[in-house]
Amino acid sequence: MEILSVNSPEFLPYGRVVEGFPVGEILEALAQTPQPEGVGYVPSDPLLQELPTAVEVSESLYGGMPVQMGWCNGHNTKLNCLEYHRDSEFNLGTEDFILLLAREDDIVDGVLDTKKVKAFRAPAGAMVEVYATTLHYAPCHVDAGKGFRVLVALPEGTNTARPRFEPRTEEDKRLWACNKWLLAHPESSEAAQGAYVGLRGVNIDLNEQ
Repeated sequence: MEILSVNSPEFLPYGRVVEGFPVGEILEALAQTPQPEGVGYVPSDPLLQELPTAVEVSESLYGGMPVQMGWCNGHNTKLNCLEYHRDSEFNLGTEDFILLLAREDDIVDGVLDTKKVKAFRAPAGAMVEVYATTLHYAPCHVDAGKGFRVLVALPEGTNTARPRFEPRTEEDKRLWACNKWLLAHPESSEAAQGAYVGLRGVNIDLNEQ
């Protein structure tokens, strides 16, 4: 699988690299967050949330919307699932990391073929916006020895408890958490937990590419 750069023209339909935003304070705090052997995710971490820069994330990147600042850290090489939100997500890594991405309009009859997935490498210290129409999930590491520590900034409440209601539309069946629609691969642990199975094809593993 070819790994493209987030600075390449191929990334433009999926997101953008934010220029000029102050990231030093966030990177220092992010470096202090835990790094599990697998993948860990915390929607909001006080270490990040209480930074003065968090106000700038809200004001500048989200136009004043309430924002949560959390992280996704660890070691990973597999696709497993793809998710999307109604809003952009902002990522920033202390190390280079890889995003496996597809587009929402690649979903056909509730299913996405994993052949549509592309890999993009983000350099350490680059603030990356992943558009709301871009399917994404846990980052993948570049160096197994270093793993990844990645900021996950989203509108407040995202990825918290799923609202409970009777599904009204087909898309409602994919709702896995608040503001989180999920397509799971049949081989994933999420599918075993009852997540909507919406990925068809190979469960991409960068170790096998």
